[in-house]
Amino acid sequence: MTLTHHTDIDLPAHRTPGGFDHAAVHRASARLYVAHTANDAIEVIDCATDRYLHAIPNLGGVAGALVSEERQKVFTSNRGEHTVGIFAPDTEAALVKVAVGLHPNGLAYDPGRDFLVVANVGDPEIPHSYTVSIVDVAASAVRASVPVPGRTRWAVFDPQQEVFFVNIADPAQIAVIDARHPQQIARVYPIPAAGPHGLDLDVAQARLYCACDDGAARHQESAANLQGSATNELRIHIEQRRMVAQGSQ
Repeated sequence: MTLTHHTDIDLPAHRTPGGFDHAAVHRASARLYVAHTANDAIEVIDCATDRYLHAIPNLGGVAGALVSEERQKVFTSNRGEHTVGIFAPDTEAALVKVAVGLHPNGLAYDPGRDFLVVANVGDPEIPHSYTVSIVDVAASAVRASVPVPGRTRWAVFDPQQEVFFVNIADPAQIAVIDARHPQQIARVYPIPAAGPHGLDLDVAQARLYCACDDGAARHQESAANLQGSATNELRIHIEQRRMVAQGSQ
């Protein structure tokens, strides 16, 4: 697949350093939610008309954005104020905040249990601050705080295995949390590259993709994650505007 340039949409200027971070699409309304960290806001774009609509303000240091089509919810991780935001696409003004761990970033959601996993970046100067918060969305409350061995990055939910995967930057590994027993880590497995960062799941192929800071990506059969398996490596090269992956077993 070759990516082509479609259009440009102007967004509000940065008020402070920080730029943009994660974004997520709500397909039913064709709205794109962009975390504008520098402005403590989510910028809302209408993808059907290619128009900027408005900002959802007062989300301190917002870093993550996640959409649930099943539950019609949008989630934000507000790193600067140690909260997550929860709202429905048609009722943004009713946004609810829940206090979580230190500097939340990665988000993953189990729509069946209505549980949100929040991967907290923590602070190396504060002992035991590397955690994952398990939020009961219906109750707007944290049900568990799970210690993890290092700084977290992104997270995803696998509906087939009913587990959450959470990237740990250092030590380089992915932590697995069973949604049926979310009070602890079920297992971890090492990633043979520095700084696991981006994480995504191909549910149809049962394949987990992990992008790393050393310029590599790893993929693994997600159904084997709880048992351990060999990891394949994809070396990523950037050429102009195209991303080319060359695989090696």
